[in-house]
Amino acid sequence: MTQGNQTKITDELYAYVLAHNPPLDPVQLDLVETTRHRFPDHAGMQSAQEQGPLLAFLVRLTGARHIVEIGTFTGFSALSMARALPSDGRLIACDVSEEWTAYGRLAWQKAGVADRIDLRIAPALDTLRAMPEEPHIDLAYLDADKGNYIAYWEELVPRMRPGGLVVTDNTLFHGGVVDPHATGAPAAIKEFNAHVSADGRMDSVLLTVADGLTLSRRK
Repeated sequence: MTQGNQTKITDELYAYVLAHNPPLDPVQLDLVETTRHRFPDHAGMQSAQEQGPLLAFLVRLTGARHIVEIGTFTGFSALSMARALPSDGRLIACDVSEEWTAYGRLAWQKAGVADRIDLRIAPALDTLRAMPEEPHIDLAYLDADKGNYIAYWEELVPRMRPGGLVVTDNTLFHGGVVDPHATGAPAAIKEFNAHVSADGRMDSVLLTVADGLTLSRRK
């Protein structure tokens, strides 16, 4: 099996990609650097820089007004999506860490979008199960603990409106999904990817964006 026209992403090419995407605003850039400085051992949990403009693009493309984010960390992805929401749009951000999300709260205030983001500090499954069961979510971004991905998926999908989009991060998990002896998070992602592929309620594509990004549209 050949890789077709797949291009190896060097540091120079990655810089070129960032330079030809919509630029991050000063608040986004400051948040990226603050996260790297404050949490060097966890900075990889932050969505890649090119995912900020992509998420904003998807919000505008779908006309989303009601977004749910599972896994907020220091708030970069929530900030990117909230920037693209209309003024009456709302984003429910789910996380369990007051420490990490405190940096997000500050950035959202600086960016003038704090009124669009409803941060809920609690297990995300509890937050999801407390939501109305009927389809009402326009866009969901899933980037949290990998072992619960299928559980999150099963709570999200029935609540997605027809045409609604679920965006799932880390679906290649550093290449670990092709390891036949994978355990832990890579094994959980392998199971999740198989689950998504078999789900007839959704149309899904797995892309080689950042650490793997799956886009799934509710039929």
